[in-house]
Amino acid sequence: MKKFGIIGLGLILLGLGINQTASSQDTAQILRNMEDVMRGNSSYAEMTMTIVRPRFEREISLRSWAYGNDFSLILITAPARDEGTVFLMRENDIWNYDPRIDRTTRLPSSMMSQSWMGSDFTNDDLIRDSDILDDYEHRLVRTEEIDGREAYVIELIPKPDTPIVWGKVKMWVSKGDYLQLRVENYDQRNELANTMVLDQIMEMGGRTIPTRFTVEPVGRSNEKTVLVYRNLEFDIDIDQSFFTRANMQRVRQ
Repeated sequence: MKKFGIIGLGLILLGLGINQTASSQDTAQILRNMEDVMRGNSSYAEMTMTIVRPRFEREISLRSWAYGNDFSLILITAPARDEGTVFLMRENDIWNYDPRIDRTTRLPSSMMSQSWMGSDFTNDDLIRDSDILDDYEHRLVRTEEIDGREAYVIELIPKPDTPIVWGKVKMWVSKGDYLQLRVENYDQRNELANTMVLDQIMEMGGRTIPTRFTVEPVGRSNEKTVLVYRNLEFDIDIDQSFFTRANMQRVRQ
């Protein structure tokens, strides 16, 4: 998720849906507003991820730092077998440090669509995050109520030659406060692959945001991944110099 500013929209509503003449610029502004709410210029977070499978549950604790659109670092703090694992994004390069073999490796772009740490999130979801404005064509489909909030429903189609695994994405963004509430990812055959629900909306880091993200794959019962924010700070004192391969070792201390 990226960061942008806020201005008024003046969208034209028609009946139960949205006038199809509404411009892509209006839709882009909704997404900019959402990104501004959900992400600051820089941030620090402490999170717990629970991977639920029919025969087991696995919990991962992590800390993350982010700066702008192109810099992020994730440190695994638990369980013990994964403690000290670090992921770094620096512009177009993605790196992984594995403390078990004391080795740092560069992740190829082909791995961005693969599962992150065995979860239902992909490497792109947690490490890189595709740019929803630059990497997709988008249009306003309709408005509808979701969990008691009136929301815009936006359809996003990946632009040609972008390294995105999905054939289509639908996103629900609440009117007024621009909170991301739901995401549906569709495969290249236009079949629903998974859903992500964002809820437990509360104040954290001086902002009111969803603090729980639940991803459920379609067609696989009793499977899901739940990511919960435990602590979140926005606009921290950090810059690009923090996001280096050398610092992948330092943050473990």
